[in-house]
This record gives sequence, C-alpha cells and structure tokens, in this order.
Amino acid sequence: MTPRITAAVAILGALAIGGVGYLVGATQTLPAASAAGAAPAADATPVAAGLVKMAEFTNDQRAEVEGIIRNYLIANPEIIRDAINELQRRQDAADQMAQTKVIGDSADLIFTSSHQVVLGNPQGKVTLVEFFDYNCTYCRRAEADMKKLIAGDPNLRIVLKQFPVLGPGSVEAAKVAVAFQMTAPERYADFHDAMLSEPGQVDGAKALAVAASLGLDPEALKAKLDSDEAKKTIAESYALAGKLNLTGTPSFVTHKEVIVGAVGYDALRAKIEALSTACASQAC
Repeated sequence: MTPRITAAVAILGALAIGGVGYLVGATQTLPAASAAGAAPAADATPVAAGLVKMAEFTNDQRAEVEGIIRNYLIANPEIIRDAINELQRRQDAADQMAQTKVIGDSADLIFTSSHQVVLGNPQGKVTLVEFFDYNCTYCRRAEADMKKLIAGDPNLRIVLKQFPVLGPGSVEAAKVAVAFQMTAPERYADFHDAMLSEPGQVDGAKALAVAASLGLDPEALKAKLDSDEAKKTIAESYALAGKLNLTGTPSFVTHKEVIVGAVGYDALRAKIEALSTACASQAC
C-alpha cells in the first residue's frame, strides 16, 4: 500500500478503537460538559459546521460514542475497504493530472531531446516513450511487444530513455549504451536487442562485450563512458522520471498519459490506436 493508503488504514483503525478527536456529522445542539463531568454547563454550545469536539463530552458520553463507532465499523467492515478504494481512486486521479501537466510542460525533453534514442519511424505521427533498465526483467519481456509494434505500424516512433534504477551495474550498462549510440547510432537497435537478450545481470563489462560482438572497439567506447553526453543523458532521464513520479521500469509515456509496467502488446496497441485517431491532423 502507498503511504497515503497506509495512513488511511491507521486513521480508520484509530477511529475504531476510540482514538478519534471529533464526532462528525452531528446536527443537534449539545451542552458543554462541566469540569467535573457530572452535569452540563448552563450555556449550550451550537455545533459548528457539523463538528463537536469529543473533549466537550463526559467520560460516559465519550465511551458511548466510541463504542457506537467501533461496533458500526466491526459490523460493516466494508466501509474501511470502500474508504481505502476511494482514497486510492482520488490519489490515482490526482497523480494522473500531475503527470499530464508535466508531459505538457516538458514535452520537448520527453519527446524530442537530443539525449535519447529513436527507433521505428523517426518522422512517425505517434510517439511512444519507454523508460527502461537493461537489468529489468519486465523490460526484457516488453521488448518483444515493442518490436511487434514497430513492425506493424509504419507511423510509430519509439523513444528510448536510459533509466538505470537497478543498481551500479545498470548505470554502467547505460553509460556503455550511450557511448555505443554516440559511436554507431545506426547499429543501436542491434545493441539494444542483444542487451535485452543477454542472460543474467548485465554491467559495464558485459555491455562492452556485447558491443565488441557487434564489431565496435571496447577501448574506444571506454573513452566515452564519462563523457558529458553520457552524464547528461542519464541525468536528464532521472530528472524527467522524478517529475513524472516514475519509480520503476518499464514505464511508457505518450502525449496524453503515463503507462506503468509491462502491460502487454494489446494494451499498448490500443493506446497507440487511440492516439492515432485523436491526432489525425498532427504528430503526437
């Protein structure tokens, strides 16, 4: 559960066992209790905005209210489930709105940055961006979907963003990937496929070995691993991922939304078709 949902559970739990500080929804005027808790004070205090402070109740009144709340929640536990589901729905909606704003505000960096790889049709009308890590098992599974999408849609433009989040080995592999792109961009698709087909965990050494198998000089690539281009490419992806609230790979971005996880060919195809229809007169 997300921290916000966990907090909701804690609050509802506190409510059930009597840790609540307010009684919500009261409509009548209740008398304030005396300091001794025996009899109400002479002046009655109206309920402001439907709220009564529990501190104004006697101990017996407090116990009765807490017992009512507790028994009601025990008898109707689905209320807690429904409250958590509604909170999650609202959180998802708020996150989606925030992500949509970031997509609009950072469109140039997301879709047309010089620090990225483009596969498919570079002039394609619809762009799908993938944030990936070469050590991500789900990215490896999604690779077949990406290749199938490119093969089946001549108007599709795929943007790859290096997003190494699975440890130092992933960072090393990403640096080699950037160096490969700087050296032989026309061969990058082959390198990408080979890296995602490599068994086990990959690191800089394995990435260099893959590059060598494709005919590149590992020593020449090593000289570019700490280049400004390598640093800027990875730093830019991290910054964009932070703005988009991406925490894992693969994550996909279109001009309309963020799609998290290896959702499969059919789901991605449906998203692309919807974009193609919506952007019939312009690239998006």
